[in-house]
Amino acid sequence: MAIAAAWGVVTSKNIVHSALYLVLSFLGVAVLYVLMNADFLAAVQLLIYTGAVAIMIVFAVMLTLRGEVSESNPENHHWGWGALVALLVFVVMALVILANPDWRILPAPWTGGGSAEDMSLLLLTKFMIPFEAAAVLLTVALAGAVILAKGVKESK
Repeated sequence: MAIAAAWGVVTSKNIVHSALYLVLSFLGVAVLYVLMNADFLAAVQLLIYTGAVAIMIVFAVMLTLRGEVSESNPENHHWGWGALVALLVFVVMALVILANPDWRILPAPWTGGGSAEDMSLLLLTKFMIPFEAAAVLLTVALAGAVILAKGVKESK
């Protein structure tokens, strides 16, 4: 589902549909995290990317869109070059992984914690100010993007 939705993001002619495919792709990645028993990453993916960033993109696209939606994402005739580069990157990564047979073996067991409870305590105690500052910064960035895209009427 995540790969099919990502393909929809890239190939969709309608920018609103591309944004909605992006939301679906983020959801698919969250499901993959759940399947890998990475509960905290799944929660972060679901709350931050799917819930905040993707919805912000959808609203920004809908608020700043001018003209016909079907003309907002023109045809790109050079998609073959992108596919070739993606294939080459995939081949290089596969060769690196296959050439190192011991890449999965850790020298010692992990004992550093890192559970969802530990991370949430850090976010809500020690790192609360940067966490909230990032939220305010994203909100201000969205408001600024809408103001710049719509234009401000000067009053004299």
